Amino acid sequence: MTVIGTVGLPGSGKGEAANVAREHDIPVVTMGDVIRQECRDRGLDPAEHHGRIAQALREENGPDAIAQRSLPMIRDHLADHDTVLVDGLRSGVELDTFEAAFGDDFVLVSIEAPFEVRRDRLAERGRDRTDEDGESLRERDERERGFGMDDAMDRADVVIDNTDTLAAFREQIETLLAEGPAAVSEVQG
Repeated sequence: MTVIGTVGLPGSGKGEAANVAREHDIPVVTMGDVIRQECRDRGLDPAEHHGRIAQALREENGPDAIAQRSLPMIRDHLADHDTVLVDGLRSGVELDTFEAAFGDDFVLVSIEAPFEVRRDRLAERGRDRTDEDGESLRERDERERGFGMDDAMDRADVVIDNTDTLAAFREQIETLLAEGPAAVSEVQG
């Protein structure tokens, strides 16, 4: 059993890593889906209230609230699969929750790219100036960092530098999924 978590700032490539996992029939638990569902449960449009509800969940239920809500989904997938990818950790506290739940079977992968590269990627998706909450990329970065993302990124087991081509990034993710974190570390350094 392996649970692979991804962490990274907006536009770094977490969603693409999740796409690669899905293409290989590896279930993906997207922590953002927990927030989107909570928005709907509160009668709010996820496209407009995502950031605010993410903050509210953490304030109401503790800094690992979203990780806690993800655990049952991960365990459900592990009943039928050897590997699950968890898309979008935001903090060291969430990392602590997953490490406590899965021990050495949990691997954290930090997907990293410079601001300019991420900005250009988001521009290509039509999200260069503001996202669904009206936040700029710099504001989103600061909000994510405010959750403790830097701590999680610093503690990652594997760092994938996503500044090369999309094909090269996808190959690194495929190597990670097929051969494990040590194979990616060997490829990178």
